[in-house]
Amino acid sequence: MADYQLIIVGGGPAGLTAGLYAARARLKTVLLEKGAPGGQVMNTDWIDNYPGFPEGISGFDLAEKMFAQAARFDLETRKNSEVVSMDLQGSEKKIVLADNTVLTSQAVILAPGARPNKLDVPGETEFAGKGVSYCATCDGPFFLKTEIAVVGGGNTAIQEAVYLTKFADKVTVIHRRDELRATKVVQEMAFANPKIEFAWNSTVSRIEGGAQGVESLTLLNSDGRESKLPVHGVFVLIGTIPNNEMLPADQLEMPEGFVKTDLEMRTNLPGVMAAGDIINKRIRQVINGAGEGAVAAMSVEHYLAGLD
Repeated sequence: MADYQLIIVGGGPAGLTAGLYAARARLKTVLLEKGAPGGQVMNTDWIDNYPGFPEGISGFDLAEKMFAQAARFDLETRKNSEVVSMDLQGSEKKIVLADNTVLTSQAVILAPGARPNKLDVPGETEFAGKGVSYCATCDGPFFLKTEIAVVGGGNTAIQEAVYLTKFADKVTVIHRRDELRATKVVQEMAFANPKIEFAWNSTVSRIEGGAQGVESLTLLNSDGRESKLPVHGVFVLIGTIPNNEMLPADQLEMPEGFVKTDLEMRTNLPGVMAAGDIINKRIRQVINGAGEGAVAAMSVEHYLAGLD
């Protein structure tokens, strides 16, 4: 007999919401989180676009409230529980932890999240949330009437650069090559926007600032020249890495490393759902991660009831 009806892997907004719904449904559930519940939102300085908080809320406080709400319904949570492998085939799923503990369940929700690619330059960590951002939708409105930079040359970076011109007076796109990777129609939108300038053949070598946040970037040109770019913020948009190291790639459908689901958050494996930033999608926000977690938990209920 399996240890649990449901195991949730990951304690970000998707995992916590799935846990809340599963606990309220009285499913025997455990949530596994390798760190503290909250996921990436714990590192977000301020969130202005999550409904129900008209004055905004810090990422840390939002994560704590989500965790407290799930705990109120007696969700079992194992913190500092790193999942290293799993077998998701068959009616009994097996989850292996770093301490060699093996847990079994009838169903699994995968919500280990993803992480942004970083520049790994001096100042990036120090000014994260203080001018360094990885999400234009999240933080763009904080840069009203300022000068900012976007690092990247793909579709996401260029589309977000255009979006950021709604707020900033000037957006400088920094790209390491002399041409963009974005599709032509996206490029044309950026080239036609008078607020967008380009720093070609350049990389960011340092992010500098003070008590108020980012003040400038040091750019290194491909010919070895350095220059200073005064900005109030920099959006690093050079890709997202799925936290999929523990997932069985030979069992799950994972295009480009992200888990494929249907609209009910079901994967290609019976009894296995996925939600949040680990799934193959375009928009990665707290709000849709939480919604996906709720859908995944309800899909688990249907699966356990034999309704799928």
